Amino acid sequence: MDLNNIQNVYFIGIGGIGMSAIARFFNEKGVQVSGYDRTSTALTRQLEAEGMKIHYTDDIGAADKQANLVVYTPAIPAAHNELQWFRNNGYEVVKRSDVLQEITRALFAITVAGTHGKTTVSTMIAHLLTDSGYGCNAFLGGISVNYNKNFWSSNKAVAVIEADEYDRSFLKLNPDIAVLTAMDADHLDIYGTPAAMEDAFIEYTHNIKPNGTLLARFGLHRNNELNAANKLLYSLQNDAANAYAANIRMINGGYEFDVLQQDWMIDNVSLHIGGMHNVENAVAAITVAQLLGISADKIKTAMAGFKGIKRRFEYVVKNERQVYIDNYAHPPEELRALINSAKALFPGKKCTVIFQPHLFTRTRDLAAGFADSLSLADEVILLPIYPARELPIAGVSSGMIADKIKVPVKILSKEAVMEYLGEHDTPLLITAGAGDIDQLKEPVAQLLKNKNYK
Repeated sequence: MDLNNIQNVYFIGIGGIGMSAIARFFNEKGVQVSGYDRTSTALTRQLEAEGMKIHYTDDIGAADKQANLVVYTPAIPAAHNELQWFRNNGYEVVKRSDVLQEITRALFAITVAGTHGKTTVSTMIAHLLTDSGYGCNAFLGGISVNYNKNFWSSNKAVAVIEADEYDRSFLKLNPDIAVLTAMDADHLDIYGTPAAMEDAFIEYTHNIKPNGTLLARFGLHRNNELNAANKLLYSLQNDAANAYAANIRMINGGYEFDVLQQDWMIDNVSLHIGGMHNVENAVAAITVAQLLGISADKIKTAMAGFKGIKRRFEYVVKNERQVYIDNYAHPPEELRALINSAKALFPGKKCTVIFQPHLFTRTRDLAAGFADSLSLADEVILLPIYPARELPIAGVSSGMIADKIKVPVKILSKEAVMEYLGEHDTPLLITAGAGDIDQLKEPVAQLLKNKNYK
């Protein structure tokens, strides 16, 4: 794969958040970019506005047969007609991770991996490097609110990359600085067992370049097996870690805190997004910036201006009578952190969570964990499972979670959700999930803004 000699590139699954970042990379280089996705979304429409040609049916006739390179997402089923045709007709067909590997071969690579937190940490790092004037090329798994995109470039030979553990693709990367946020059980349809997934994360740390640095969350299981020439640990507040936060104050839905390490300290850091877990994420990002020699003043200014990531503890509505938070959270531990943080920031407000389970296999494997986390809310509304790449599994439904939830729970369609919200007050409302629940965000926001409260 010679990225310098590509005139046409075709993406199968172009609307995926990681795929779109790569598509934008090529588009910015003047390459003709086109692709397929299953549905039209706000993101695909934005890609089209940027000059990319996209169609929404599995149609070989609509595919770009002039493509020098075909990139596909593992979320695409193997039986997909376009994917099969390109493979059978001698095209170079690669995964997103193969392209990332090639892009970053000659760059100083900062990669962020983990079953939760990686999008926020990678976006924070990219923002700190950009806002401070240090510069970086960012390949992110979420849309930065500051830049309204998930990719941007710089003349600086530095890349910040969200490293996706799905199908082990992150193991193709060889970082100079690797961040590891979590190793909770997930993607068991791929890995089989939690231990096998942990093995992959351990291998990720073994791929760090010689003399590279690992920054891992304090307390990870099998921490002693994580490998790097230089190993640092970060934590929310545990002073046994190399870097941690202290003097945390909650202020108007955000936080102020100090970040301490043995030989340095940054005091009075301001973070204007919710979620105590985001303070911990900020500790990780700030530590990376400090390793790169960025000054404390520039770090503080950049972090104070950080506006977050769309669908990561995103305040959609926020006033005295109504708080509405939208979040991409889809593993159980992300949900737990989300709900706990929201309730801590807005004590006394009844907390309603609307959750869309993502994948039949994830629901089957983690139903009890989902139920435990969702039971932290005051009431729960479940949508039907979003299947993504999967076919239904007999006996697996949202009811598997509902049966184990210990607070009032309903299973409703999107249409019924809107009716319910029109009839009931929800002072602290959270929508969460990785499927198409984001389609509810704007209609719900408008309903809440126009609502006559009881």
